[in-house]
Amino acid sequence: MDRFAISASSILLLAACGAGDTTPTATLDSSSAATMATQSKTGGSARSVPATSTARDPGPRAGLAGAGPPLAGQTTHELTAFNIGKEDFNEEEGVPDGLGPRMNLDGCGGCHSQLALGGTSPAINPQVAFAGKESATNVVPSFLSLNGPIREARFVNKPDGSPDGGVPALFTITGRSDATASCHSAQPDFAAAVAARNVIFRIPTPVFGAGLMEQIPDRAILANLASNAQAKQTPGIRGHANRQGATGLGTSNGNDGTISRFGWKAQNKSMLLFSGEAYNVEMGISNHLFQTERDETEACQYATTPNSITDLAAATLQEGLSSIEKFANFMRFLAAPVPSTDSPGGAASIASGKALFTDVGCALCHTPTLRTGPATVVALGGQEVNLFSDLLVHDMGEGLADGVAQGTATGREFRSAPLWGLGQRLFFLHDGRTSNLQEAVQQHASTGSEANAIVRKFNALADAQEQDLLNFLRSL
Repeated sequence: MDRFAISASSILLLAACGAGDTTPTATLDSSSAATMATQSKTGGSARSVPATSTARDPGPRAGLAGAGPPLAGQTTHELTAFNIGKEDFNEEEGVPDGLGPRMNLDGCGGCHSQLALGGTSPAINPQVAFAGKESATNVVPSFLSLNGPIREARFVNKPDGSPDGGVPALFTITGRSDATASCHSAQPDFAAAVAARNVIFRIPTPVFGAGLMEQIPDRAILANLASNAQAKQTPGIRGHANRQGATGLGTSNGNDGTISRFGWKAQNKSMLLFSGEAYNVEMGISNHLFQTERDETEACQYATTPNSITDLAAATLQEGLSSIEKFANFMRFLAAPVPSTDSPGGAASIASGKALFTDVGCALCHTPTLRTGPATVVALGGQEVNLFSDLLVHDMGEGLADGVAQGTATGREFRSAPLWGLGQRLFFLHDGRTSNLQEAVQQHASTGSEANAIVRKFNALADAQEQDLLNFLRSL
């Protein structure tokens, strides 16, 4: 079904039945639903497109999904690992599987489904129906809506005023039919956090082409950082690598000094770490990397050992892999998005927009191509990676600041988001504050942002040129 050909009655049905699940849904938090937390440090409001411009965001590109298949050139064993991982990635977990006691959703595929499995937030937010799944008694926080983006929440500060940045899970298993009646876990007080402007949001990052990104050598990232020095200095573009675990800006990881690259702040080093953390934080499922439950309330424990492990007694290697290893294999062997050569706007417009992308200066941060180094997987070695990102973090100013530091990324710094697959995304920026590509561009400009001069050059384009550039972005 076309995700945009959904009638109002269908949306109501989805809200009531959970897109196919006939369990009751949760209650909306009416006390704070009137004002979504979308300003400054509570998510941000979309900055208006200049009224004088006639250029328009063409919207999500129609047609077949440009992503989703496995990476070309895989061996039979690698393709088997991809398919097994894909099945596990798309599975919905229940409490007997280790779900909870606190979580944001019950499956990776629910968050990563637009425009194909492995993508980002879909048109219909499954969190709304999930809140009441299996008769759970969760209240839907005000910052979630049926047709809004999937969101993870983070508190900026602790009650004592010290920095927080952790992820308070949105929902609990309290009241679920597959949980014991003795489990009573309260949801965090999100209404109070919204009122105090102490909560920020993140939407899921796509994982298409993740294996290629994983194999880009640190030296290639640092060489790209050093390149075009004068062109970067003039508009004030700096950027630096996020070295997870470092104690000061620009310092090395306490153990190995290597560069992290996954996540909104490039806070994760590898697909395995990304998988283990997500399984534990987003679904509450413990594993070999995160062996303890986030919530150890005794009445809510259904396993006293990690929920997902490598089974050394399994009949085959593939059967014995833990879920996080399967997830990592799926993402590692997932192909990069394929851009369109003629949609939207036609081939000439896209070619013009591609040239303007460099002329305006967008490519100084959103590097069109990096290259992988040697790899044990032949299909991943020595490949061009057309990701449109330098994998560095940049100061985006007060407008996009979320106040949360991760590794050497400060509260105003974010990774240059890879733009491949952007043409079919529905929500933009780290918190999904806008669905309009022009507004997303304007949001890059604010006090202290490294992108201010670039946005001014974008705004100085003739309307036809701006349209070409927007068409190019939507072709990706």
